[in-house]
Amino acid sequence: MTSAVLSLAQACASNQSIFLAGESGPVWRVVAGVVRLDHDHGPIRQPVQLALPGDLIGTEALCGQPYQLSASAFTDCRLEPVRPAADTPPAPLLQQALLQQLGRSQDMALLRTGSVLQRLTHLLGLMGLDRAVREAGRLGQADAVRQALPTLREVALLVDAKTETVCRVLAQLLPPRSRKSGPTRPATPALVATVRAPHGLALGQ
Repeated sequence: MTSAVLSLAQACASNQSIFLAGESGPVWRVVAGVVRLDHDHGPIRQPVQLALPGDLIGTEALCGQPYQLSASAFTDCRLEPVRPAADTPPAPLLQQALLQQLGRSQDMALLRTGSVLQRLTHLLGLMGLDRAVREAGRLGQADAVRQALPTLREVALLVDAKTETVCRVLAQLLPPRSRKSGPTRPATPALVATVRAPHGLALGQ
């Protein structure tokens, strides 16, 4: 992935780099979608945290420091820069960042421990897909739920599991894929209201 630090509100496609560790730029607020923060070990990416709608990323900028982690779009997402006025103290944003850090650290622990079923169930809940999963069979929206998720490889990296295991567990959670030819059935308004994250790449791509 390549990166060019952004300065304006931006839409990012799934797996697109937002910024890299060591770069400098503004604080960002996630408007929609999910962002993943990674610690880079050379070519190896170690997921550290997820940022959800309303969360701040790049908060090191409040202290005049470069980014400590790399950020990429886990799903399609929208971001906006947060630029405090010169005469406004950064304390409220720092307080939000601290409280956010505590909550997201707990989320990450749940995404990396326990059974793979428990990890994926928590991920779906964070993405607002838990209700959609429960109603997928009744509404015939299993394909739409899958399209709201990143690739199997990205999900497996996040929950620290093998791709094959993630595929098998998702098959337990969701009805089988539609075998009918033609485009995927459009999501119903109820599913659209439930799925907070914008649609990314379909699983298995």
